[in-house]
Amino acid sequence: MTEILITVATILIVVGAIPGVCNYLILLERKLSAWMQDRVGPNRVGPAGLFQPLADGIKLLLKEEVIPSHVDRVLYLMAPMISVFTTMLALAVVPFGPVEDAPKWIRFIIAPGIDIGLVFIFAITSLAVYGIILGGWASNNKYSALGSLRASAQVVSYEIPLGMSVLGIALMAGTVNLEQIQLQQVNAGILGWNIWYQPLACLIFFSSSLAEANRLPFDLAECEQELVGGWHTEYSALKWALFFLGEYTHVITISFLTTILFFGGWHLPGIATAESVYPFAWLVKLLVLLTKVFGFIVLIIMLRWTIPRFRFDQLMDLAWKIMIPLSVVNILMVMFCLHFQASHLWLMVGSVLMFICWGVVGTSHRRVQLQGGTARTMVSHAVSSAHSTAGKH
Repeated sequence: MTEILITVATILIVVGAIPGVCNYLILLERKLSAWMQDRVGPNRVGPAGLFQPLADGIKLLLKEEVIPSHVDRVLYLMAPMISVFTTMLALAVVPFGPVEDAPKWIRFIIAPGIDIGLVFIFAITSLAVYGIILGGWASNNKYSALGSLRASAQVVSYEIPLGMSVLGIALMAGTVNLEQIQLQQVNAGILGWNIWYQPLACLIFFSSSLAEANRLPFDLAECEQELVGGWHTEYSALKWALFFLGEYTHVITISFLTTILFFGGWHLPGIATAESVYPFAWLVKLLVLLTKVFGFIVLIIMLRWTIPRFRFDQLMDLAWKIMIPLSVVNILMVMFCLHFQASHLWLMVGSVLMFICWGVVGTSHRRVQLQGGTARTMVSHAVSSAHSTAGKH
């Protein structure tokens, strides 16, 4: 009975905290974008604009719920619910603290001991695309439909490198249980963090996760300049807010997974280790983990205001021509090292070399394309000039 009460309390805390956290992440993004662009940002509501999320929330709650007459009403209302439900459900197996050292009256994970944690997350988050597809289809709007089709192609493409990037971690750890993967890195110390042996996998995982969450520079499904507002063009008020709640929840999940899979989770040498037994050590470990997660959230936000959006063909090429082949090579390197019991340091060397080689190949291919384009342009201009001269004579 006690376990049930703790589980219910944990669920209520997570579900209740996520909307508030997402609201203040939006404020953080607005503040950071203002700082990067030499603007002031929100500063009217409350001291330094800290009550702006409350004002925005009240506005969205009180706005008229407009439902266009031409939409498929059932699917139209289901779409934002699916987006929020899938992203929140994925958090069920994500440890957001030191699970092993937690006090008896608190638990830092909703569903502990799930041996298929990573598989569960990928399975659930892959369903989030149905919210986008249904939203675009049910809107009965051409721009929304195009946005949903782009999203489906994008998500299906990037799910492949996303899943393949963590296979190396699973092979090295011998499990897909997030708690065990985190604990193995903690016991091995800072040199046991997976980032040292899987830097290429970390880059692929992080980039593919951004594409899964439709964050810039991978927001081709929305792309305001081309598609008005993408799949949520016809949405307003609370229904519109639910889509963005799902997006920011996905950002939180990405940051937790990157920290746990590659950066040792709550481990920090000299401060939070497996041997830390001082009073409130669990609180320090919790703060270490949340600080790392916050750092990745800030990085994701700053990337949005730094890197321009890809074209759709560039988006597809990045997935199919670069990330998937690199993921395959990374898995082969891990299998080779494990089979021949070689040092894991060779994985770091191989990852760096593969990244450099692919960069050289990609740059050379791009240079050839540009030269070919220039040559074709010169020939075209020459032909046009010849026709013009002939016409004059």
